[in-house]
Amino acid sequence: MLKQSLTGLVTALTLTAGGAFAAGGEAKVTDYDFSFEGLTGSYDQMQLQRGLQVYTEVCSACHGLKYVSFRNLADKGGPHLPADQVRAYAKNFELWDPALLDGEGDFRPGAWADQFPAVTSAAAPDLSLMAKARAGFHGPYGLGINQFMKGMGGAEYIASLLMGYEDPPSCAPEDFDGSYNTVFTAGGYPAECKDEDGNHKYPGSWIGMGQPLWGDDVEYADGAPADQEALSKDVAAFLMWTAEPKLNDRKRAGFVGIAILGLLAVLLYLTNKSLWAPVKRRAKEEG
Repeated sequence: MLKQSLTGLVTALTLTAGGAFAAGGEAKVTDYDFSFEGLTGSYDQMQLQRGLQVYTEVCSACHGLKYVSFRNLADKGGPHLPADQVRAYAKNFELWDPALLDGEGDFRPGAWADQFPAVTSAAAPDLSLMAKARAGFHGPYGLGINQFMKGMGGAEYIASLLMGYEDPPSCAPEDFDGSYNTVFTAGGYPAECKDEDGNHKYPGSWIGMGQPLWGDDVEYADGAPADQEALSKDVAAFLMWTAEPKLNDRKRAGFVGIAILGLLAVLLYLTNKSLWAPVKRRAKEEG
């Protein structure tokens, strides 16, 4: 089973709109249709479980989720795994405990109340909040119009980046560091691929991590497709959940608030109409 490091993903995910154009290139982020988008959208439990599997079997070799507790995997609105499965899953991780061996510290298996391990590679970022910290869509001149219409697009950016690996243009030297990615624009770019004005001839740039997903990297128990795009979307959805695990609850609370405010508006209108009705009637009679 393929386990490639996602080292360098922090640099990829720190892209901003200004950085994209300052680098001299453009990036096309695909507007994927995720179930949690929109006013009534919610997380797909099975997709989150598949994304957890991709993270576990591919990403966790280098990347941590230090702001996520194992017990959160059992939450409703999330992967919603049975408690016994969560406890068994946690034991697959070795966590450093400074209280063991008379205070000298030692590793122990993870437990229900523990958080995911932090970054295990010096060059790898923690992925807990990446989907909320990085935007995939930007409005013209900073107006945020695309974000208003499409949302922030952090999950779309992650999925698009994982799908953005291509063979480098023929102008690039064979020994140029990194891997060519059409979505990542903040990396290195060979002078041979720039025009006389210093502009990039091709979109994207070179990223310091190899392609992590190729398709069929994992085998899903539910028989869902495991091609490269499906894997990218699944792990992007999972990282969206780690960044905002209470999204479903927040949307429900918002609808309740809107309903209450709507009811109050109607009651206030009827009350106002009732209070002013005699005054208007007398004014009409006297006039």
